[in-house]
Amino acid sequence: MAITRRQFLKRSSAVSAAALLGPGLFTNPFVRRALADTIGDRYLLVIFLDGGNDGLNTVVPVTDGGGTLRTAYEAARGTGTGGLRLTPADLTNTLIGLDPTGAQLALHPGFGGLKQLYDLGQVAVIQGCGYPNYSLSHDESRHIWMAGDPNNLNGGANGWVGKHLAANYLGSEIPAVCVSDGVAGELRQTTTSVLAVRRLRDLGFPYDDASNDDIPAKRAAFAALCASAGSSAQPGLQYIGTNGTATLLASESYPALDDLYVNDRPAFNDAYDAVDKSTARDLREVAKMVYGVKNSVPNVHARFFQLSNGGYDTHSDQGAAAPDGQQYGLHQELGDSLKVFFDDLTDMGVADKMTVVVWSEFSRRVPQNDSGTDHGSQGPVFVIGGGVTGGVYGNHPNIDEAALDDNGNSVYSQAAGAFRSTDFRDIYGTILKHWLNMTEPAILSSILPLDGGNANTNWTTNNFDMGFFT
Repeated sequence: MAITRRQFLKRSSAVSAAALLGPGLFTNPFVRRALADTIGDRYLLVIFLDGGNDGLNTVVPVTDGGGTLRTAYEAARGTGTGGLRLTPADLTNTLIGLDPTGAQLALHPGFGGLKQLYDLGQVAVIQGCGYPNYSLSHDESRHIWMAGDPNNLNGGANGWVGKHLAANYLGSEIPAVCVSDGVAGELRQTTTSVLAVRRLRDLGFPYDDASNDDIPAKRAAFAALCASAGSSAQPGLQYIGTNGTATLLASESYPALDDLYVNDRPAFNDAYDAVDKSTARDLREVAKMVYGVKNSVPNVHARFFQLSNGGYDTHSDQGAAAPDGQQYGLHQELGDSLKVFFDDLTDMGVADKMTVVVWSEFSRRVPQNDSGTDHGSQGPVFVIGGGVTGGVYGNHPNIDEAALDDNGNSVYSQAAGAFRSTDFRDIYGTILKHWLNMTEPAILSSILPLDGGNANTNWTTNNFDMGFFT
């Protein structure tokens, strides 16, 4: 059975519906291509900790320094059954730098793998990250972070990485892959294709289930339709054709990366298996694609990746330093997986070409509930890579009881002082400027526009030179 025009259009829509229906398609069907001036021989991976990671038990004050951080922590986090308090003894092996107040900080004890990367100078720990008028809704806050826009409450906006893709890649290119069943909000845009695949070995073009006997004929028909549309003078048809060709070729090229990696890198393949967690398996898929690009596999060009790990909505049974605690397990999974991933990239010779951003939609409240924490405001972000200047950046939130809002959350502020918040858009802007080589005016005009209003409570002055890139 030959593939029909109707089937072609239906499948093209399934592959890139957002792109085909985007309002900018016909006004700007082919945007400038500036790969050599943007990411070059680099990669960007975004990892989303889904559920709201408890930042206060992720980057933990060990001493007061010149302030009261440890004293306030002791007052907020309980001991005993269900207690969340991490003692200085619990944190001996995960000490990092000092807060600007002079307080000694540490990572959660589950973060042994991440601490090893920190000791190599490859982890920027960025404190107190948030945005004005923070939402405590999972959906609203994750949409805000993904879009880079605190006014985006419904998820309709393009993602902050997606806007970069739309400005620098053609519709015929596939620069990004989500290790997922769908395209993540960070990569949403209306210009390029984005692959969404859990496991490369399972990727295939969706012909149909009726019969496999005529797949060659269907393939030839689809390719011919794409070629015809791609040569059309009509921008819409041209876009569909080039997009369809790219998708077809990618669906045939990416699965082979699985055998290439497994056969060439058995020791690292086994190392991910030894971690035996979903994050490790997802990172292995990214490693396979990086290895494919490094080896110039035809039709494999992905430079941007996204994956997520759930379970961070720790209203109960969050745990403290015990290895069987919920947060301990989550941090151990992330840290150990990232350590294997960067060991793998180092052996490939590309660790200095990868930047990883780890974020969560919000933190948790400063006071604990019976055995967990409720939805909160500001928390830490990690930026990791061989090209990263490691260390502690930003200010720890003010966690004194008197400084909290009515819900027990630290308050976002842009006022100068020891507890000035880190607006998450400054992190994105620093990555866009110093890793993706966008100009500051372009970032502000098309991706991260400044807020208006009160300069103490809104993001009215940007800092895209936070210093975590050399």
